[in-house]
Amino acid sequence: MSSEGSYYVPEQSKLPIVASIGLFLTVFGAASWLTGDSKGPTILFCGGLLFAFVLWQWFSAVITENINGLNSPQLKRSYVWGMGWFIFSEVMFFAAFFGALFYVRTFAVPWLGGEGDKGIANEVLWNGFQAQWPVMTTPDMAVNGDAAKVTGPEQNMSFSTVDSLWGWLPFWNTVVLMTSSVTVHFAHTALKNNNRKGFNIWLGLTVALGIFFLILQAEEYYVAYAHMGLTLDSGIYGTTFFMLTGFHGAHVTLGTFMLLVMFLRSVLKGHFKHDDCFGFESASWYWHFVDVVWVGLFIFVYILG
Repeated sequence: MSSEGSYYVPEQSKLPIVASIGLFLTVFGAASWLTGDSKGPTILFCGGLLFAFVLWQWFSAVITENINGLNSPQLKRSYVWGMGWFIFSEVMFFAAFFGALFYVRTFAVPWLGGEGDKGIANEVLWNGFQAQWPVMTTPDMAVNGDAAKVTGPEQNMSFSTVDSLWGWLPFWNTVVLMTSSVTVHFAHTALKNNNRKGFNIWLGLTVALGIFFLILQAEEYYVAYAHMGLTLDSGIYGTTFFMLTGFHGAHVTLGTFMLLVMFLRSVLKGHFKHDDCFGFESASWYWHFVDVVWVGLFIFVYILG
């Protein structure tokens, strides 16, 4: 017993181990799919479905506990710290990928082009390679010519390659995502002012913008594959491009789903009060984090890329 009341300890649950199994199947299925295993999509779907079931059960229990008044101030602080550490882990996750992009562009490509070590890397690893970014020619192309199995892109997504800003998909992606950051802030402000209708409107608009962003990114990937020759097989440039934008898209998908759940809770159940809205606040924190990551992507992948 603390000065702030008792600390509620939930009963033992099998959900953590089931969640681990679901995540393992999801990752294993995705890896199998990428390596050409026909069973990969099925395993991925089953793992994702199992994990979704766990999340539904788990968060339903947490919501019920809060409604029943079982969450003490101390427990609520633990939720805040937990979400803070989760977002920090995501920061480090993307820091690793941005670090990989920095290493390739700043060190690996110039070394292959002859800078440093008296050009030994250029002579031994890839004789005749001309350092440029994006790398439009792969080592396989340099050796095998037209018979190359791994081909570089014909074009890239950089701003320097477009004729007009208004027809550049990454620009509109940025406009949509930055607008959604403003609308989710307006939703938070409306909730603090006990404006339920305004909260629902602004939050619903944020969810719609998140879905629209994903549609635009799908269109961008289609253009990259169908018209630019930019694929996962396009050497180091294709790998880093889809690694960074793809993982960000996965986080936007998760964030959109989180905000959609909060929207449905508010509209259908009347959940959240101005002084008891951590579920929404944590989702909005995550959404702002996703927006900040996109700003970094837009600058270092699209503008400077």
